[in-house]
Amino acid sequence: MTVSSSSSLERLSQSRRQPLLVFSGQSNRPLAQAICDNLGVPLGHSKTEKFTNDNLIVHYEQSLREGDVFIVQSFSTPVSDAIMELMLMIDAAKSASAGRVTAVIPYYSYSRSDKKDSPRISIAGRLVADLLEAAGADRILTMTLHAPQVHGFFKVPVDHLSADLVLSEHFRGCVPNAHEGVVLAPDAGSIKRASQIARRLDSGLAMIDKERLSDTEVRPRALIGDVEGKTVFIVDDEISTAGSLVETVNLARGLGARDVYVAVTHGVYTGPAIERIAALDVTQVASTNTVLVSEEKVRASNGKLAVLDVSPLFANAIANIHTGESVSTLFT
Repeated sequence: MTVSSSSSLERLSQSRRQPLLVFSGQSNRPLAQAICDNLGVPLGHSKTEKFTNDNLIVHYEQSLREGDVFIVQSFSTPVSDAIMELMLMIDAAKSASAGRVTAVIPYYSYSRSDKKDSPRISIAGRLVADLLEAAGADRILTMTLHAPQVHGFFKVPVDHLSADLVLSEHFRGCVPNAHEGVVLAPDAGSIKRASQIARRLDSGLAMIDKERLSDTEVRPRALIGDVEGKTVFIVDDEISTAGSLVETVNLARGLGARDVYVAVTHGVYTGPAIERIAALDVTQVASTNTVLVSEEKVRASNGKLAVLDVSPLFANAIANIHTGESVSTLFT
C-alpha cells in the first residue's frame, strides 16, 4: 500500500503545537523507524538496559520538555518485558515534563483476555490498560484489537486503527479478478472484518461455524457459503500457533477451493506455526509489520510468508493526533 505523506508533512510544518517526538521500545524498532520516515522526523534517542537481576532501566538521551511524545511498542515476545519497558518509558517521559504521552501499541496481545470465561482468572486486557494509565499514558493508538470491547477498558482516548484497507489491496494485487473470489471468515467472531473486506473486493462471503468442545478446544462444524472452484481469501486478526489456520485451510480445500490466500493483521507465529505454514496447502500467508517477523521465519516458511507495511497508516494517524485532526477520516 502506498500512502503519500506530503499532506502530513505540511500539517506538521504548519503546527504550532508542542514538538513531535517519536521514540521506540525494543520490540519493533523497524516499524518505528518506518513511521518516522513517513512523518519526515527522526526517531528519538533512548536507551534501555537490563541489570543482572533482570530489572530494566530506561533513559532518554534528549529533551522531552513540553513535547508531544509518541512511544512505539508492540506486545510481542518477550511480552512481559515489552509491557514493562513501555510503562517505564511512559513514566520517564512524564517525569521529563513531556506535554503529552501517547502509547503506540501496534499489537496489544492482551486484548485476547477480554472476559472472564473461566473461574478465578484475571481479565488481563483491562488490567494492562489500568497499568498503562497508572504509568501516565494520556492516549493510546493501536490496531485491530482481538475483541472490540477492549477499547472500553481504557479511560483515556483510544484510536483504534484498522488494517482492512491494506489487506484488501494486497488481495487485489495478488489476484486481478479478486471480485470473483470468496472472503472466508474462520469463525463468527471475524465475520464483521471479513464482510468489510468482501465489500471492498466486491467478492463473495463465507463463514466457518465452529463447535466449542472445551475452554481450549474448538472444531469446525460447517461452512456457510460456497467455495468450490473459487479463490478463497481467509482473513483474521492474528496467527499465533496456526492451529486454527490449518483447520480452516484444510476445510476450504476439502470443499473444493481452488487457491487459498491468507492475510491477518498480526503475524505472531509462535511454537510450531512456521512449520505448519510451510507444510500447508496455501498459496500465501501475509501479515502486517505490527509484529516483527524475522528473515529466518520467512525463509523457513518455504516462501509462503509475506509482510505488509502499515507504517503509513500509523504515520498519518500520529500526524492527525498531533495536529488535532480526525483519525477516523483516514478510513472513510
